[in-house]
Amino acid sequence: MTQFARAFRIALAVAFLPLAALAEAQIVVQQVAPDTYALQGPFGQRSPDNSGNNATFGLVVTDEGAVLIDAGGSWKGAEALDTVIRTITDQPVKYVINTGGQDHRWLGNGYWKSNGAQVIASKAAVADQKSRASMQLTMLSNLLGDALAGTEPAYADQTFESELSLKLGQVTLELNHTGAAHTPGDAFVFLPATKTAFSGDIVFTGRLLGVLDVSNSASWIDSFDAMAARAPAIVVPGHGPAVPLATARHDTRDYLENLRARIGAHIDDGGDIITSVDVDQSAFSSLTDFDMLAKRNAQAVFTEMEWE
Repeated sequence: MTQFARAFRIALAVAFLPLAALAEAQIVVQQVAPDTYALQGPFGQRSPDNSGNNATFGLVVTDEGAVLIDAGGSWKGAEALDTVIRTITDQPVKYVINTGGQDHRWLGNGYWKSNGAQVIASKAAVADQKSRASMQLTMLSNLLGDALAGTEPAYADQTFESELSLKLGQVTLELNHTGAAHTPGDAFVFLPATKTAFSGDIVFTGRLLGVLDVSNSASWIDSFDAMAARAPAIVVPGHGPAVPLATARHDTRDYLENLRARIGAHIDDGGDIITSVDVDQSAFSSLTDFDMLAKRNAQAVFTEMEWE
């Protein structure tokens, strides 16, 4: 089947999904290479309508099964992803890779494990998941309500320290964790044959990234550079649409570099955390959620850099 024919088949299948399934999934399918897909969830907050899937996921199909990059934000979120996957392939999901510790990266693990998939994550990601599981479930209970039903923490069957090569069928996937980024265990997945990078939360596109209390903005830049060193032809981010590397660089690395430079100058000038929110981030104001996150990011990076 040609790439065009497969893309047409996907578009046709999605178009004729039952409305209830579409409402549940809220996923946009984007083919980025042969048998390789971005599954883009909506921007905005986790909600009962999206079952916690307010993120971008990945799918790689082989003749021996499929690999899902990131599990979904809940049991129902994983089920919604499965609904979309069934419009793309009949191959079973053999592996699920958790690219980090955010809820949408791993809280769907239980669903996939119950369906026979093996889950893989970095050791740092699993440690982060275990550390924040209770907090994440409390948050999701408030945001999702009954849509959280069935969701229980389930952790990776296989872990790796910094690198792991996974082969399924004729496809090789290279998993890489180089350090903390948005979360402590963030990793990217690279497919050498198609030069496709699934970045997880190392990259945000189209919307402003969020700097958390578990983030490390300096190491985040290093993680981006490690991914960029592979010279991917396309980057499937943790949030937003798949894009060329240059766009990923602008929306993520350039933003972090600008914020760190301006917060550093603010600290050197004797500025405090209260006035740190006034540093100039306007070059990135077109990104979705800028007004909600920019000032919060400034204070988070100030806290991080104050003692560097």
